[in-house]
Amino acid sequence: MESTYKTRLSKEQLDQIITHQLAAAIQECEEMIDGWANHAYKIVLSDGRKIVLKIAPSAATNLMRCEQDLMTAEVEALRLAAGLKDVPVPQVLAYDASLAFAPAQYFIMEYMSGTPYNQVKTQLTVSEQEEIEQQLGQYNKRINEIKGDRFGYFSGKDRQRSTWREAFLMLMEDMLADGEKAKIDIGIDYNELRRLIEERSDVLDEVTEPMLISWDLWDGNVLVQDKQITGIIDFERSLWGDPLMEHYFSHFNYTPGFLKGYGREIVTESERKRRSLYDLYFDLALRIECDYRQYDNQEHIQWTIQNLKKGIERFRNV
Repeated sequence: MESTYKTRLSKEQLDQIITHQLAAAIQECEEMIDGWANHAYKIVLSDGRKIVLKIAPSAATNLMRCEQDLMTAEVEALRLAAGLKDVPVPQVLAYDASLAFAPAQYFIMEYMSGTPYNQVKTQLTVSEQEEIEQQLGQYNKRINEIKGDRFGYFSGKDRQRSTWREAFLMLMEDMLADGEKAKIDIGIDYNELRRLIEERSDVLDEVTEPMLISWDLWDGNVLVQDKQITGIIDFERSLWGDPLMEHYFSHFNYTPGFLKGYGREIVTESERKRRSLYDLYFDLALRIECDYRQYDNQEHIQWTIQNLKKGIERFRNV
C-alpha cells in the first residue's frame, strides 16, 4: 500500500537543506518506503555520517484531525525521550518549520541501525521474542515516566485539556467526526456509538497525571539487531495521556515479555474498561484512515472492516 500523504523532495532541495542545516554534502540518498504520513530519506553524508530527513505532508493534504501537526509531536517527543539517556531514540539534529527550503516542515535526526522487529520476528524463537519484548516493556515504561502539564495532543493549548476524560473524548470525537465527514460505514450509528462511549467514560477520571505516550509503538517502530533493541522510532502520534493506551497493552499484543519488562498488567475492572475505550479508538483509526490515505489494498480494507466489527462487539461486552 502507498499513502497519498507523502511530500517528496527533489535532489536540489535535499542538497540545499543539508548544506544549510549541517554544512555538509550528500554522498548517497534513498527514500525510505515505510511509514504513511511523514516521508523519510536515508542520507549518507560526504564525511560518512548517516542521517534521516523526515518531511511532513503539505498543508494542502486532507489529513485526519488526529494527524494535524504530527511533526511537531514527533520532534518534541523525541527530544523529551532523548533526555532520558537510557532509551535508544534518535537525536534530533535540526528542525525547520519556516518553509524556506521545502513545501512542508521537516527535521533531521541521526540514523538508527537495526531492522524493524516485525520483519524479523518470525525468525526468532519464542524465548528470543520474549527477551526483546521485555526490553521493549522496560523502555516503554521509561518513556511513560515523562510527565506533562495537560492531557491531549502536543500541538497547542486548544488541543489539550485539564482532565484525561475531556482529552480522550476530544480524541474520540475527532476520530468519529472524520469518519462521518468521509461517510464511512462503521457498522453502527455514529450517535449511538457516541452514547455508548460517553456512558463508559467515567473510568477515565482515574487517570490524573498526563504522561508521555508513544501510542504507535508497534513492532514496525522497534529496531533490533543481534536480538537486542537498537532503536525506537516514529513518535509522531505521541500524546499526553494514560500509559495503558500504549500499543502493547492492546488486544493485538499484550505479551508476557512486555508485561514483565513494564512491570504492570491490566488487572482491575476499571483498567479493563479504560483499555476497551482505547482498543475501540485504535480499531476506528485503522478503519477510517483507509479512506483518508486512499489505500488501494482491498484485502487490508476488508480486514479493517472485520476488525472494527469485532472491536465494537468486544467493546459492548466489556
